[in-house]
Amino acid sequence: MNTLNKQTITLAMAAFLWIAQTESTSAKRAPAGDAGGHNKRGIELAEQKQYDAAIAEFTKAIQANPKDPGGYNNRGTAYRASARLPEATSDFSKAIEIAPKDYIGYMERGETEVMQSQFDAALADLDKAVQLKPDEALSYKFRGFAEIGLTQWDRAVADFTTAIEKNPNDPQSYDRRAWANRNLKNYDAAVSDYAAMIEKNPADAEAMVKRGATYVSMTQYEKAIADYEAALKLKPDDYDTVQRLQYAQGMLAARNAPPPTATPTPKEAPGLITPLNIGIAIAVLAIIAVVARLVTRGKSEVEPSSGRIR
Repeated sequence: MNTLNKQTITLAMAAFLWIAQTESTSAKRAPAGDAGGHNKRGIELAEQKQYDAAIAEFTKAIQANPKDPGGYNNRGTAYRASARLPEATSDFSKAIEIAPKDYIGYMERGETEVMQSQFDAALADLDKAVQLKPDEALSYKFRGFAEIGLTQWDRAVADFTTAIEKNPNDPQSYDRRAWANRNLKNYDAAVSDYAAMIEKNPADAEAMVKRGATYVSMTQYEKAIADYEAALKLKPDDYDTVQRLQYAQGMLAARNAPPPTATPTPKEAPGLITPLNIGIAIAVLAIIAVVARLVTRGKSEVEPSSGRIR
């Protein structure tokens, strides 16, 4: 049961939706020369998840200073957080047009393209972001997402490893690197990443379930059962985990069951028509014929000397 391996993109997109709920680095600082304070107010509203109001403020900031890429990046981030992805892409493209040497526009547009499953376009943007600012962990992380979308597992592992080196406290990078390693059947490496997530957050039931599923792939059912049971203590009503637990328990029971006792195959009783029986029948017929012959001969020799009176 590889239920955790349903669809790579589905698993990746769960992370992207979480990303969309947070403000990126560009939306957390007002650009220099923020005329009227519109960017500052927009950022405050975005942090309160009042995205429509934030978009209105960022629009005013753009109107006041249309050559400032920060206003477009900020509004693009608010658009993305409110699931208006084409509008977000358009704003990030405008920011790139104004400031082609600024990595932020490429990184933000790349992330937005990943969320739209435009993985090739995202890869090109994120390559550019890494080139312009090699020490930014988010660019490697988002590029890893794009590589997962393109099933480039080895490259994804490399990018998430770099992202972890630059930001070791981001659980998503560990989670996605584990997923890429599982697809490469590097199960020990995946287990190590899930263990790191659990160590950082002992209440992470999802990481326990994913590690349990990895143990199932390794046929280490006892360890899988322990992880599923630990996860159910944190989330007792998780029916999916209950099913996983039952599966692992069934597989372990089947493996530990004694081998079935071999029962001898019964031999078929021989039929009546066998070479031996045929031989016996022929012999009996021969004897009967001889006896009949002798009896007949005896009668012919006695009959003429009978006591019949003439």
